[in-house]
Amino acid sequence: MISTVLLALTLFTRDEATAFSPPSRTLRHYAPRISSSITLQLGDFFDFNKQQESDKPVGTTTEEPSDEDDDYYDENDPIEKIFNVFFGKKEKEPMGMKRFGSKTFPEQYPATIDEWADPLESDDKEMAMLRPFLKNTNFETRGLRLTYDANRDGWDPVSFHSKVDKQGAGIVFGTTRAGIQFGGYNPKGWVGYGEARGSIAAFLFIIGGKYASGGSPGIKLRKVGGPGLAQMDNPEIGPSFSPDALVIPMQQDNSRLARSKLGSYFERLPDGTNSLFGKDSMVQLKELRVYHGVYEEGEYIPFTDAEPFALY
Repeated sequence: MISTVLLALTLFTRDEATAFSPPSRTLRHYAPRISSSITLQLGDFFDFNKQQESDKPVGTTTEEPSDEDDDYYDENDPIEKIFNVFFGKKEKEPMGMKRFGSKTFPEQYPATIDEWADPLESDDKEMAMLRPFLKNTNFETRGLRLTYDANRDGWDPVSFHSKVDKQGAGIVFGTTRAGIQFGGYNPKGWVGYGEARGSIAAFLFIIGGKYASGGSPGIKLRKVGGPGLAQMDNPEIGPSFSPDALVIPMQQDNSRLARSKLGSYFERLPDGTNSLFGKDSMVQLKELRVYHGVYEEGEYIPFTDAEPFALY
């Protein structure tokens, strides 16, 4: 294998015409020519950045990689070096397509829990309160619009789905009669087909209270156990983040009921509490609203149909 690489590298030198000897010679006849005629040595493939500081020229400094390169590749990786010789360096956007990474496709990763987004000029008071929780989501810099208000549109599943289905990702915001402000982000939206729509980027949140500390507006609870069952999109009920983490059934006999059991599909609170509502597993709601993104006319809205074979 090494012999093959050495011979191939020789083909890329300027004086390749003089690098080869008659066919009867063995590989050892080529070795001196390789070491003297090429600038990329075999050892360069496997140095693993082990060069000592004393070997570096005086006055040189080690440059720290920029944030925008975090999702790119390492030029010092030996495999990357070999491929670079034969195929050239990787392009950041080959054929116009972005490379996979947390910055280009944030919702393929768990929710960010220690960074907060800045409000937009278009945000009203309530949108500005929700905006910080949308850091590293597809909504971080996208305007929001109110699509469903239970007190305006009705506390029932039909009214809920008539307003939210096929609108793309959505953020649910509610207030209990005791004053707890809570909600959840559904990256896959609703379509009302009875699917269990999965997303590792889904999260629940609580605004203010004892969990708002150190400048944070509240707390976010990430999806656990993989992306599956992030949203139970059943047309007979309202929003349901997993089968039990946050469920608002909107049944006729108790339309304002909400229940929560954390731990199986979404994180528990830091003190081990397993309900968004503290010591209560079930509460009565005073308000419930849903916001969706603002899209230009003709702009593609993702996740507006069934996902029968979704693996993410």
